Amino acid sequence: MVIGVAGGSGSGKTTIAQAVVANVGADRISLIQHDAYYRDSAHLALEERQKINYDHPDSLETELLIHHLQELRAGRDVEVPVYDFSVHTRTGDTVHVAAEDVIVVEGILVLAEPELRKLMDLRIYIDTDSDLRFIRRMMRDITERERTVQSVTEQYLDTVRPMHLQFVEPAKRYADIIVPGGYNHSVVGTVTSMIRDVLVGR
Repeated sequence: MVIGVAGGSGSGKTTIAQAVVANVGADRISLIQHDAYYRDSAHLALEERQKINYDHPDSLETELLIHHLQELRAGRDVEVPVYDFSVHTRTGDTVHVAAEDVIVVEGILVLAEPELRKLMDLRIYIDTDSDLRFIRRMMRDITERERTVQSVTEQYLDTVRPMHLQFVEPAKRYADIIVPGGYNHSVVGTVTSMIRDVLVGR
């Protein structure tokens, strides 16, 4: 079973995905983040890497994610790349992801990619107000990704907001479940129950 969790940057999708994994149990479910599949730009200077539009679908190696999901569905483990957001490139390391009964894949654009959507059995969109998303993104990027207030603000205005309106938000029409307002216990409980029903059936 493959579950896609999408929503704007800072919407709370990662929190919900992690809560579902915790409820079901890491021995039955694996989590993959689309962010790990940003294309490797090590051949470019840092100044050039900083100019890339990381909110456009082309910035992600989605074809590799699709291949990995196909492998996992076939019962084969995969090695997911590790991405360093502070320098905008892959580290060269990988994370081993086991082919568990349930795979959760989350990211802002996972519902915007037709070939990726085809692999999903359940599609969830986290619909959170833009002001909350911006504040959360600001706090995360400063504390976790070593960004400045100015750089986060400029990136939000230049690419994050336009790409959200062009790609992310329109994709919510493909969702089976739309969650208003971000994280809540109800949706975590609902998704957890659905997963457990599938696992019991298997």
